[in-house]
Amino acid sequence: MNFVHQAIFSREKNLYQFYPEIPPMQIVGAPSDANWQRWSMLHDGSDYRMYCFKGSTSDTLYQFTWDGNSYRYGHNNSYPKLNITGIPDDADTSSFSMLYGQEHYRLYFRQLGNPTKLYEFIWNESTTDYNYAREWEISLFPNDTDWSRWSMLYDGNDYRIYAFKLGSNNIFYQGAWNGKNYEYGYNSNPVLTLENTPSNSNLTSMAMLHVGNESGGSQYNLYMQTLYESNMSPNAETQTATPDWADLSESNMPPNPKTQSVGEDSEADNFHSIEQPV
Repeated sequence: MNFVHQAIFSREKNLYQFYPEIPPMQIVGAPSDANWQRWSMLHDGSDYRMYCFKGSTSDTLYQFTWDGNSYRYGHNNSYPKLNITGIPDDADTSSFSMLYGQEHYRLYFRQLGNPTKLYEFIWNESTTDYNYAREWEISLFPNDTDWSRWSMLYDGNDYRIYAFKLGSNNIFYQGAWNGKNYEYGYNSNPVLTLENTPSNSNLTSMAMLHVGNESGGSQYNLYMQTLYESNMSPNAETQTATPDWADLSESNMPPNPKTQSVGEDSEADNFHSIEQPV
């Protein structure tokens, strides 16, 4: 049985923070060959979704959906197994990222030996496969970017890409789509910090997603798996006091607080629409 920890972006502090009030979230029903070294997450406007590869395959994913208490395999009429087609021969399938943007579910691999090139796949509802669509360039990221720990999301305005700083477990870099490529620091805080990481976190990978609501609220989440199977909780000694937005009394609380925090730019109204990849 696996678990994930969740951190939330704090606009006030301009960093991502783990909170003790958000316990590790359980993953249930996973097939025995679920490969948790290769995983990703997204939010599609309705559901929190989690994905991992089937064993050593490079073209088959398992899908999990939040059921109110856990991430459950095949929950809520989701396709439990998904296929990826048209994978380029030089695609690096050792890691991947997924997001939901402009009414499309999207999956990304990097190019083997060239982490600054992305291969994009788009879900085809008629075939229920992820089909290869196109490639995109990544530009201007620092030389010490650790591309083995990366993730992407779409926040309703910008497609964003993240990767840790090499050798660091609490500093990571951010870029966004500029209309031509994914540019380091574009419409973004270029350097982000992660605080109060639980001691049992698996630091070798991360997943990120964005959640918006009808009132215009916006929340950015970062996830890390736990290192081992246990009914564990974050290390309280490294945590801060209860945040003022926390309301954890509801029985079916999704893995985000009711009150949304604003986005990662210094002011929410600084977000602007640009030509997006389609």
